[in-house]
Amino acid sequence: MKYTHLLLFIICFLLTASISSGTAFAFEPSLYGEKIRVAILKGVENVTVDGAGLLATNDSEQAVALEFPANFTNSRGKVICGNSASRVLRIAAFDLLKVNGKSYRGIIELSAQSGKLLVVNELLLEEYLIGVINSEISSTWPMEAIKTQAVIARTYAVAKKKERARALYHLESTTMDQAYFGSDQEDNRASRGVNETEGEVLTYDGKVIQAFYHANSGGRTESSENVWGLALPYLRGVECQYGLTSSTSSWELNIPLSRVESALRTAGQKIGDLFDIKEGTLNNRGRLKTIILVTSRGNVTMPATKFRMAVGSTVVKSTNFNVHVEGQTAIFNGMGYGHGVGLCQYGSKQRALDGFNYKEILSYYYPGTRLTKLSEL
Repeated sequence: MKYTHLLLFIICFLLTASISSGTAFAFEPSLYGEKIRVAILKGVENVTVDGAGLLATNDSEQAVALEFPANFTNSRGKVICGNSASRVLRIAAFDLLKVNGKSYRGIIELSAQSGKLLVVNELLLEEYLIGVINSEISSTWPMEAIKTQAVIARTYAVAKKKERARALYHLESTTMDQAYFGSDQEDNRASRGVNETEGEVLTYDGKVIQAFYHANSGGRTESSENVWGLALPYLRGVECQYGLTSSTSSWELNIPLSRVESALRTAGQKIGDLFDIKEGTLNNRGRLKTIILVTSRGNVTMPATKFRMAVGSTVVKSTNFNVHVEGQTAIFNGMGYGHGVGLCQYGSKQRALDGFNYKEILSYYYPGTRLTKLSEL
């Protein structure tokens, strides 16, 4: 039997089971056309897959007999499991699949890339979004903040799907794109937030926007050109005092100069011994534009955004900071968490607590945009 026939059978089974069980995560059949491909594991040596009623097919759409749980490795561009070797292996199930112990909906695809395994989860966009909610924020937040996150995550995913239409996958499952930890993160409130914004995305001049967002602005959001060098009319900096109510709005960091020096060299920065770090110029939103490194080879000026990424975006949490050196230690005092562009998640939470609905929150952080149904595009 061809893979496409098998897949249709599985989809029909899942639809029937979902509707008959009355599960909180059921969707209308009309949404079963929009899918997304998410890289959940990259560059790994081996992967374990388990689940009930699993079906595996190879790149020729032929069924592959495997015993589960199954462990997969790679060799010479092939996915290996026991005596089976395939260039690409796709696994579907009547229920959830487990990959290294985490649960996922849809289909799991394994392929060998650059001598390692790439694992992609292909699933319905709306189901993916339910898993994103608790991976990015918390479903304990006000419902209007959850709905805001659902629209932004959907918008971001749709834009990336179009941008990477010919790639092996559309999205990373990390903060390189947006966090996604699978179906273990699902709950009724996350499902409600996605369902009540079904198919809604933000557009500007009839096109889906680049819906960047971040955890906390530290008092004001950033303009896109200050981070990526490209000015977009709906990604202008706005005042965001709402985010200041969260403990994530400020941070402190003490880090050895030797560690900073090592991180910079690993990132390709050619510097001598690091003696001091000084603040450079500020951009028009009050964040650091440049950092001055005082080294044994002289002073080196580098963009603050590159400095942050080199040292670690979860270490130096934003480019809105002051820094000075005492002895062999760099001392940072900063505001905000993330690149600062677009939606401030903690600002969205506070605005929802203050009575704003998700449409009002979205229009504030993305001025000039329009809420549009995917079916209208």
